[in-house]
Amino acid sequence: MKKITLCLVLLGAVCSVQAQKINLGKAANAVSKGAKAFTFTNEDAIKLSKESVDWMDKNNPVAGPKDPYTIRLNKLFSKHTTQDGLKLNYKVYKVVDINAFACADGSVRVFSSLMDIMTDNEILAVIGHEIGHVKNEDTKDAVKTAYMKAAAIDGASAGSSTVSTLSSSQVGEMANAIMDASFSKKQESEADDYSYNFMKANGYDVVAAYTAFKKLALLSESGEKQSGFQKMFNSHPDSAKRADAIKKKAEKDGLWKDPGTVTLPTVKLTK
Repeated sequence: MKKITLCLVLLGAVCSVQAQKINLGKAANAVSKGAKAFTFTNEDAIKLSKESVDWMDKNNPVAGPKDPYTIRLNKLFSKHTTQDGLKLNYKVYKVVDINAFACADGSVRVFSSLMDIMTDNEILAVIGHEIGHVKNEDTKDAVKTAYMKAAAIDGASAGSSTVSTLSSSQVGEMANAIMDASFSKKQESEADDYSYNFMKANGYDVVAAYTAFKKLALLSESGEKQSGFQKMFNSHPDSAKRADAIKKKAEKDGLWKDPGTVTLPTVKLTK
């Protein structure tokens, strides 16, 4: 398989994923001043996100309904097919790198290698974070910019033009550009808060959000001894600090339970 760069996902991490790619470089940077003039609705973001995810599903190895990864994810999220007004759908990409993402249309994709190192509650916290980005509409500008790049639209001259149909190759370009987006520290912090509140409201162990961040911090601190897919977290923003912020919230709420020393598992986690 060829390589795709996905940088929207997994708690703001920058990473590489073994999958198909049309290389756009840094196609989905922050929306330019000119681009703001382009008429783009939430409905447009949902429509284009679905087209992009459909393309990704066709160009990545998706775990089947009887696959252990699918069974585990369904067990975790069977009661979360709707969340905070969002209708969600879940699939697992069987790829070697560690990631997850959610899109404006409610699509959630979890990578098998993420499931290998995260406990059930940690996976819940990770996806809660990604859903937070969707609920907070952080993905809207990313989809907008990706569409404009793929359609070769000049934001300054687009005026009130509406979204038009893209060719198959343009949809592939847009899918990759969406994944190449990044969020501000404020957006990441707000998604962290959403994840914590999601865990708390549903009676899950909020400390899992802390341990998930600690694992990401360990991946980024491995230095020269990193494995190929640990290196993807080199530029992950302040995982240790974000873990500490979760700890403070849990302590304030009386929900903190010391998990002890957090380590990366040496075998695949199945539960």
